[in-house]
Amino acid sequence: MSERLALMKHWLAEQYRLSDSDMALEVIADDASFRRYFRLELPDHSTRIIMDAPPEHEDSTSFVTIDRLWHAAGLPVPGIEACSLEQGFMVLEDLGNTMLRQALEDEHRIEPLIEQAIALSVRVAAQPAEALPDYDATRLGSELDLFPEWCLPWLGLDLPPGWVKFRNALIERLLDQPRVTTHRDYTPQNIMVQGDRLRLIDFQGAWHGPLSFDMTCLLRDRHQPWPAEDRHRWLMQYHARAISSGLIPESHSRSRFLANFEDTSAQRSIKVLGGFCRTAFRDHKPRYLAYMPCFLAHTREALCALGETTLLDWFTDTFTPRLDRALNTSTENTP
Repeated sequence: MSERLALMKHWLAEQYRLSDSDMALEVIADDASFRRYFRLELPDHSTRIIMDAPPEHEDSTSFVTIDRLWHAAGLPVPGIEACSLEQGFMVLEDLGNTMLRQALEDEHRIEPLIEQAIALSVRVAAQPAEALPDYDATRLGSELDLFPEWCLPWLGLDLPPGWVKFRNALIERLLDQPRVTTHRDYTPQNIMVQGDRLRLIDFQGAWHGPLSFDMTCLLRDRHQPWPAEDRHRWLMQYHARAISSGLIPESHSRSRFLANFEDTSAQRSIKVLGGFCRTAFRDHKPRYLAYMPCFLAHTREALCALGETTLLDWFTDTFTPRLDRALNTSTENTP
């Protein structure tokens, strides 16, 4: 048993007056961070989710703060039963096993579930942002810089032509979008389906940021490549709800919102190409490289929509073949 696991079991034993023999723990997930999640079954057969977030790597203060604020506002976040920020342990309400991603595999549920996710996203966007960090130019730029810092060295590539001009102009356009509260990882993996209700998880990274960010997370994810006509229809649903809820004025046109979406998609997808390389090599989680082709496709689609032909040609003619070779031969060649 690792020292970390032993520490967690000791803490849980104190919380619930359990012995080791009474403690049934099941590993259920880890993610791209240092967090791990367990399911604890108590003697009465009720269950809890245990978050293990080592404090030297993860600051869980934001999770607790946002959970309490959003719970008070009526958002469907998990209840926190016990918490030790000093040790990095938390006991959460068990929301079950069904992620939105899994529920969307049933084609008959796609439309109502996506509509519900859109409505929930608008509710998140409308939350006060005073307690949240600002998704500013420095943050947006540092995320884009993950691409040349981690991805390009791995592939042995130089900066693409026009990169600096593109990077800076993209940041300016993102900052020009209406600002709302963003979950910032509003993917079908971070929305649970509990009966007929959606529940939010993994929201500790919420920031005050661009209007279209969470729709980019939902509709250009690493699993479901939605048809363009479906994505367009859902974006128009969000646009209508954003106007009716007062997030944006009626003067914020559909075409402008679609351009917002493509800008955000370009930033996020390029960030992920770099971020997943960092996760693979720095954090020794090479499985994240398997998602690179998906986000490459998202990048190319966004660049095409934005008319960024020079960068699109580079991604098509230079980056894609180099990535294909790297993924087909080895994932052990660290930057």
